[in-house]
Amino acid sequence: MKGDRVEIVVDAGDTTRTYEVVASRAGRRVETAVRRGVVEVSEVTRSGSVVRTARFMATRVLALVEQPVPREHGSEEERPR
Repeated sequence: MKGDRVEIVVDAGDTTRTYEVVASRAGRRVETAVRRGVVEVSEVTRSGSVVRTARFMATRVLALVEQPVPREHGSEEERPR
């Protein structure tokens, strides 16, 4: 959902660096995956195509913070089917 964001804090030697991946448009979401020692954070469209990806070595990642946008009460995602 637009506004979803993931913050990645990475060890850069003597300091830390913070990176952010944000779902920039309506209908996009941010997905995270850890594969073969690599942390991958991607912005994905509704159809599943990747818009952009950030990759980091898992041994260097200190924190991975997912910050979803608060959903409105009564939105379609909260309604029972």
